[in-house]
Order: sequence, then structure tokens, then C-alpha cells
Amino acid sequence: MLHTLRTASGNSKVPVIPGFQEINGTVRLNAKPPTLHQQVMPGDVVSTGAKSSAIIIIGQHAYMMRENAEIEFYAEDFKQTPEGDVSGVIKIISGAVLSVFGKTNTTILTPLASIGIRGTACYVDSAPDRTYACLCYGSAELSGSDGKHLETVRTTHHDSPRFIYPLGKGARIEKAPVINHKDDELRLLEKLLNRRPLFDRFGKNGGGGY
Repeated sequence: MLHTLRTASGNSKVPVIPGFQEINGTVRLNAKPPTLHQQVMPGDVVSTGAKSSAIIIIGQHAYMMRENAEIEFYAEDFKQTPEGDVSGVIKIISGAVLSVFGKTNTTILTPLASIGIRGTACYVDSAPDRTYACLCYGSAELSGSDGKHLETVRTTHHDSPRFIYPLGKGARIEKAPVINHKDDELRLLEKLLNRRPLFDRFGKNGGGGY
């Protein structure tokens, strides 16, 4: 039996509460309505309906799910340290999620792409014809669905958003604009974990166009 995911460090000023932080509209945990602060465990599937969203904390990571999204959290290669650091595989079956991570060795999978996370923040949107991936700050390895490495991305402030396309559709990866996620949302997620975004900690201008 899996142990409860631990999140708060001993010296946190504000306790980090695991599980659902916000539930807006139609949200399901394994096909059932969740309750506030109900925990999401490895292998659980969370889905959102139209005009719905959810914010979830797992370990030292926080996730803001957009509408019409379906995600399976950490069913594969799940690992947890005594400090609550979680690693494994997240499957975005459909839709979009904004995520901030602590220490981790996590892979985000969509039907078209693989994003290897090593402690960062990212926004990923899985559509049938392409995957959108913005490394808001940090580093990640971007690969296609066939495992082919496409690019190593290192950013400090939404520097290298990318579209990733399926095999056989011409270019596999190309530059993209910053879409559908904001700095204040990243600040909110990091604050839930007693942290600040990289662009605030190191004096980057994070207040303007995002």
C-alpha cells in the first residue's frame, strides 16, 4: 500500500496541504466528485469538464488543470523520497495543465510528445494534432512520441515555447508563442508550496505580458 504523499517541510512558515486546493465546476477523481483537500494518489485519474478547473498539490509539485482535461498522475515509475519529493510519469490524455515542480525526475507524456522535467515550471496543452509545451523556467528534454530527442530547453521566463507534431507531418518541432498561461498563475502555484517563481527570485521581469 502506498504511503500518503508528504509535502510540508519542517521549517515551512505555512503548512503545505496536499490534495485538491481548488475545485471549480465539474471535476472528477476516478470518475467521482472529489472533496477539497482530498489527496491524489499514484495511478489516480483527474478530469475536468467544460468551464471547469482544479488546482492539486502532490508532493512538492502543484498543478492547475484547465477545462476539458484528463490526466493520470504517477501510475508509472512512481518514486517518493522521505522529504516528499515525487518522481514518475504523468499522462496528459487530453487538455492542458500548468505545473510547478520541486526536485523531481518526472516525465510528462502526451499522445504526441514526451517532456522530461528536472525541476521546473511548464505549461503543456495536448491537442489531437499537436502538443504545446512552454518551459516557463528551468530545463527539460523534449522528445516525440517515438522517443526521438528533439530539443533540450533551458529558460528563465517563457523563453522557448514549442509546438510538437506527430511523426510524418513534416517538422517535428517549431517555435510557438506564449499562450493561455500567466505569471500570476505561476506565483499562485509556487506560493502554495512556500516558494517563488524563478523570474521573481532572480530579478527577471515577470509582471508584464504573460
